[in-house]
Amino acid sequence: MDLKSPHALRYELPEDVLREFYSKELTESFDPSLPPPSYFHNEENPSLFTIDLYKTLEWLHQHDYPKPLEKEVCPIPVLLYVPEFSIHHLLFHYDGTPNSADLIKRFIFLFKNLIGQSKATIISPSFIPKSKIREEQEIIQLVSSTTRETSFIKFNFNRIGDFWSYAVKHDCTLLVTTKNYQADLAKVLFHFYKGKIWSEKLSFYLSV
Repeated sequence: MDLKSPHALRYELPEDVLREFYSKELTESFDPSLPPPSYFHNEENPSLFTIDLYKTLEWLHQHDYPKPLEKEVCPIPVLLYVPEFSIHHLLFHYDGTPNSADLIKRFIFLFKNLIGQSKATIISPSFIPKSKIREEQEIIQLVSSTTRETSFIKFNFNRIGDFWSYAVKHDCTLLVTTKNYQADLAKVLFHFYKGKIWSEKLSFYLSV
């Protein structure tokens, strides 16, 4: 009998939803639904959790409120993926904080073998303190050096719905953002699943 992942137990997710990846760098054959769960890596934490977005939402709609996705912020990066997962157009959210810069750097390191032909868009606040300008430029350079095409724009987005709308309008396929938006994202997903605003192309990468 297969043992249920202790991480799935901890976050109260169905055992067929969560997958654990331990590779420090993902290979070109990466499939978020594979490999099968492996629970014998007690010596280290996973480098990535992947969660089937549709299965999770179907399960969440059996509950009164999306508590499992917003109750606890996990320190391990999470990829909420749609069935036709794609890295064709990446949308990065840089908000001027060290955490934001670090999560983008960690994403690049983890996915660098997959995103060489990806298009990337970086959204940054209209105002960045002078002390953060160098960091912002480093992020732009890092993303530009690892993707096929990179654009950089300034918007004062402060809600996950703003990023969602931009991503849908511009055919983005993966939003890379902070887990500070996890609770808001859970509410948006919960209320708009299969609605008029829904995008079947957009996956989400969340990290602290």
